[in-house]
Amino acid sequence: MARTPAPPGFPASPQPVPAELRPYLEEQVHRIRTVCGPHLVSVLAVGSVALGDYLHGRSDVDVMVVVDSSLPGRALHELAGTLSHSALPCPAAGLELVVHASGTAASPSGGAGYLLDLNTGAELPEKVSFDPGESADFWYVIDLSLASRAGRSLFGRPAREVIAEPQRAALLTALRASVREHAAGEGHLADNRVLNGCRSLVFCRTDQWLPKRRAAEAVADSEAAFRPLVEAALHSFERPRGAALPLPAADVRRFLRHVATRVDEATEAT
Repeated sequence: MARTPAPPGFPASPQPVPAELRPYLEEQVHRIRTVCGPHLVSVLAVGSVALGDYLHGRSDVDVMVVVDSSLPGRALHELAGTLSHSALPCPAAGLELVVHASGTAASPSGGAGYLLDLNTGAELPEKVSFDPGESADFWYVIDLSLASRAGRSLFGRPAREVIAEPQRAALLTALRASVREHAAGEGHLADNRVLNGCRSLVFCRTDQWLPKRRAAEAVADSEAAFRPLVEAALHSFERPRGAALPLPAADVRRFLRHVATRVDEATEAT
C-alpha cells in the first residue's frame, strides 16, 4: 500500500523517543493519567524529542498536555507537585511542561493561554505558573506551532487533532519577540541564542521548523559571512551546558540583527 505523504512542514514519520528518556516519560504519562483521569485528552512530546534533535546532557524535555476544560483546578496543583524534579527526577537538563485546555489549544491564538507552566530540573530554574499573564506570549505561540506540526503522541489523541496552528502573522510576531529576547542575551547561552536564530531564519525562508542543529547547518551552508560563528555555536552545543564555549559577543549580536531583519521582511510580505 502506498504511503500518504506528510503535509508540507510535517515530519515524514515520528522520531523515536531517546532511550535515556523512555522510563521517565512512561512514568510521567502514568502520573498525568492518574491525576487527570477522564479529563486527559493528550500528552505530547514536543521540542527536540519530537524533532529528533535531543542531545542528552544538553537538551530539555518539552511536554505539552491537553486536558478537558472541566479538569478541577486542584488537579493542576497536584500535577505540578507530582512532576517536579524533587518528586520525579528529570534525567535531562530540565523539563518544560505546559498544560492547555482543549478549547484553547484547538483555536489559533497569539497568546500564552496555558493552565499550567512548569519548569523543573537540575539545570533549569524552577517555575510554576497558573496565570498566562505572568509569561511572555511568544514562547507558547512558537511551541504551539511546533506541537501542531511535529508533536509526538505519548498518550491520547494525536497532535494534529488537538493543536491548532497559530496564524502566520501571530507566529512571525512571536519570532520577532524571540529574536529580541535572545539578542538581549540575559539567561541564555550564546550557542543556543545563535541556534535559535538559525531556526527562525530557516522558518522565514521555508515555513518549516527544522531541528536547531539542522537549521544551523543550513545557515552555515548559505550564509558565508556567518559560517564561522554558526560552526562555533554547533561545536559548543555538543558540550554540556556547564561547559559551553564563549562566542564573540559582537558577532552574536550582528547575527541576531540579521535574523531580525529577515523576520521583519517576512512579516511585511505576509
